[in-house]
Amino acid sequence: MTPSERFDAYFRRKDISIAQVVDFDPEKDALFPFDFTKNNLELTEDVLKDTVKFSVWVEHKLRENLCRYGIGGYGEHRTIYARSAHFDTAEEPRRLHLGVDIWGPAGTLVYNFHEAVVHSFKFNDHFGDYGATIILKYDFEGLVLYGLYGHLSLASLKELHEGQVIAAGAAFASFGIPEENGYWPPHLHFQLMFSMRGLKGDYPGVCKFSERSTYLANSPDPNLILRHSLGHSV
Repeated sequence: MTPSERFDAYFRRKDISIAQVVDFDPEKDALFPFDFTKNNLELTEDVLKDTVKFSVWVEHKLRENLCRYGIGGYGEHRTIYARSAHFDTAEEPRRLHLGVDIWGPAGTLVYNFHEAVVHSFKFNDHFGDYGATIILKYDFEGLVLYGLYGHLSLASLKELHEGQVIAAGAAFASFGIPEENGYWPPHLHFQLMFSMRGLKGDYPGVCKFSERSTYLANSPDPNLILRHSLGHSV
């Protein structure tokens, strides 16, 4: 089987134990499905280029819809990346999102869904980038998987070291404020990769649309993991 097939088969099993990534009670908490494609006409250029206005918009949507978190984004072709030159290239801008975003208040705790070791970490300090980032390495019966957690607080990086074991269910990070998270409204970028392709502390979370097949083949859908704790609303 290919890595994607092994991933799909493993995480659809009912006999595995997968911990939560954020605090969430499917019985009482709700998720708001954000749409950051061209179909979202509320996010004008004025809002997108002003992190404070963008943050207020996100907070309003969650409050208005009585949702604890916003969620979405895997494989989504997003127009919001026009807010930062970080996603521009000479030939074609990067717009296809490779992870799942969970939008919520700064300081929200992030938990490890399965025992892992710290692969690498870095403060990717550019407007529109990940900001504080941690990458964990997992092994599921021989299937190696890397988990990228982006837009974290700088405090999340303190006292980490490569090879450090992070237990399943451990709170190891938190959502960062804009000055720490790449100047975004507070949220978690959660992405999975089969291979790091030699990178440390960073991996593309957005790719060119023309390269979507290559990148999506290396970054499987995190919703298969999130469903274990967030329910079937993801």
